[in-house]
Amino acid sequence: MDGMSGPYLIRGSVSLPEAELMWRFSRSSGPGGQHVNTSDSQVELRFDLARTEALPEVWKQRALAKLAGRLVDGVVTVRASEHRSQWRNRETAAVRLAALLAEATAPPPKPRRPTRIPRGINERRLREKKQRSDTKRGRSGRDWG
Repeated sequence: MDGMSGPYLIRGSVSLPEAELMWRFSRSSGPGGQHVNTSDSQVELRFDLARTEALPEVWKQRALAKLAGRLVDGVVTVRASEHRSQWRNRETAAVRLAALLAEATAPPPKPRRPTRIPRGINERRLREKKQRSDTKRGRSGRDWG
């Protein structure tokens, strides 16, 4: 691995395919000094989710369904412009895309099995409620004097 970057793992042994990533650079907004108007530090990373072969088919279908609102013609786009160096923005964008795909390809959670409350506990609760209500009813000053 050269420096920080390398294969960005999505989950398990599946990583972002370097060859399928489309990078675009443009001038970033915000502060940056004299150098800012000449450097293309904003990074836009595009990944063609619909046509990729890098993800298992099940994951791909899952991701397409979950990210439907973010996709444009099956392509997911991630932008990064927080850092002043293009290289750090590239890192940020790639990590963000990997995290997004990891979340989108995660298997759905197991359905919740409703638990049954034991009868004894329920009866005790109702008994305590009744007792409390009697206590409070006893406090009202109707029967006094």
